[in-house]
Amino acid sequence: MAENACFLFDDAVARDFLPFTLTRPVGELRLGACLQRRRAERALGVRCLGHIAADHLAGFDEPDAPPVVATAPLDAPPPGAPADQPVLYLSSRAAPAWGAALPARAPAVLTIGGEPCGWLAPPGAAPPAGFLEDPAAHAPADVAVHELGGVLLRRVWDLVTLGEELLARDIVALAPASPRPDVPGVYVLGAGPLALGPDVRLDPQVVLDTRSGPIWLDQGVAVHAFTYLKGPAYVGPRSILLGDEIEGSSIGPVCRVHGQVECSILLGYDNKAHAGFLGHAYLGRWVNLGAMTTNSDLKNTYGSVDVWTPAGPVDARQTKLGCFLGDHVKTGIGLLLNTGTVVGAGCNLWGAVLPPKHVPPFSWGCGDQLVAYDLEKFLANAAKAMGRRDMALSESAVRQLRAAWRLGRAEA
Repeated sequence: MAENACFLFDDAVARDFLPFTLTRPVGELRLGACLQRRRAERALGVRCLGHIAADHLAGFDEPDAPPVVATAPLDAPPPGAPADQPVLYLSSRAAPAWGAALPARAPAVLTIGGEPCGWLAPPGAAPPAGFLEDPAAHAPADVAVHELGGVLLRRVWDLVTLGEELLARDIVALAPASPRPDVPGVYVLGAGPLALGPDVRLDPQVVLDTRSGPIWLDQGVAVHAFTYLKGPAYVGPRSILLGDEIEGSSIGPVCRVHGQVECSILLGYDNKAHAGFLGHAYLGRWVNLGAMTTNSDLKNTYGSVDVWTPAGPVDARQTKLGCFLGDHVKTGIGLLLNTGTVVGAGCNLWGAVLPPKHVPPFSWGCGDQLVAYDLEKFLANAAKAMGRRDMALSESAVRQLRAAWRLGRAEA
């Protein structure tokens, strides 16, 4: 049986998942061990053909990722939608349970915890008016309802606070356990699942601790000596762990990680090659942290952490919460970041003074002495950084980043 076609949509709540949604749809964010798009595809047996997201994301271009094909509202199926089979429209905030299944017939409303988050459309039909902006308010009352199970993200920090629990489940669901490695000087603690992809390299004096959760090292991962990796933990293809202690974290492809990392998510192509603490944090793609860059994830008062949102600061009701760094953020040596700091995409920050808890996108400077990062210089430096990983900044991506710069600086 052919896979159902799927489109992931960013509703009004998802579009406020800043700093990340200035440069990417939520479906291309990592939660637990996988991207939201991959989770939908694997959990529901569908093939994602594209994202329905904000206007400024038109031209989003990333290898192996489907494009942004349309913006809401829709009065017809988006480009590429098959006309001869049902099509799934799923909220990018939805994390369906492993083992969930689609209903046999369309139309149907899909729910998580009883809240509408998806629409299975009959062949050739678009979702109901308003559904892609606010599924709960515009779900028809006269159609079948199908519960998926799982979780529904409500705030951007849910990517961090829910990540560790989902990470353990994801590894068990997606990665078959491997035999214990027979490498002299490599120590595996505990009897928890350990999954090793092809061409994983483990140096002597590496500790893999599965007592608190499973560990998955994906294809081509290299783990250098004196690394202590504590599960649950996922490390993506061709990433390199350069030593120190990493626990409860999900690291995407082609990252370089050194220093203490706790309960954090690195989306991919990130460089943290030096010492410094990263805790309960989320890094977008192409982030580069200078040596000794460190974030706080716990207030001295042990109180809950406030986080900037487009509607103003919000009490996240979390005692431990670190920073959120958008795509292409760069930090200088020794930069310190406060609890709950949100740094917009494309920022270049340095100095020994704490930056504000909200740094507008494409800012350049030290502390609160921030100016706009010249667009052409930003694009040139982004292309250089990507070239160091044998990646090119495409013309489509340049156009999308120009749109993001104009929008981000207009609101700075």
